[in-house]
Amino acid sequence: MSIVDRIKGIIVDPRSEWIKVAAEPATVQSIYTGWIMILAAIGPLALLLSTHSLQWAVAQYVLSLIVTFVLALIVDSLAPSFGGTRDFIASLKLTAYSYTAAWLAGIFNLLGMLGGLLGLVATIYAFYTFFLGAPLLKKASPEKAVPFTLIVVLCGIVLGILAGYVFSGMTMTPHLGGGFGMMR
Repeated sequence: MSIVDRIKGIIVDPRSEWIKVAAEPATVQSIYTGWIMILAAIGPLALLLSTHSLQWAVAQYVLSLIVTFVLALIVDSLAPSFGGTRDFIASLKLTAYSYTAAWLAGIFNLLGMLGGLLGLVATIYAFYTFFLGAPLLKKASPEKAVPFTLIVVLCGIVLGILAGYVFSGMTMTPHLGGGFGMMR
């Protein structure tokens, strides 16, 4: 399946697309090289164009790759508590493909504050796609899909906050006065 068709499926008809995703064979490498590394680059590229800061863009990209993997580990660990099964590839698929709307919204980094609001809407839609995919990919019981999604979202928020701290540390540079400040 082409990346454009997959994007269209996840955005327009996620219920049907999750059935296809669940049936496809995959590896960590195929998910990363065929999906995550491509879509996760959208926001950092837009950030680079809007801020001209290669350091910020690279830091955001690397952290996106790491956070996706760590959140997939969390999803895999939590699934049995919600009637689901452990299967890391399915967890990575669920995490990676549910991030689609949020990653696409990374282009809104070009719009400044308005872009942040549009990105928030896309992130909420990403949570919804996760909710739809959880029963199929993790075999979570449908009645437990909402609490499973909420717990994963909370974990994602915590990871995002931690990544923000790492991100700010990665983009700090010493000034002549001995203190630290953000690079622009």
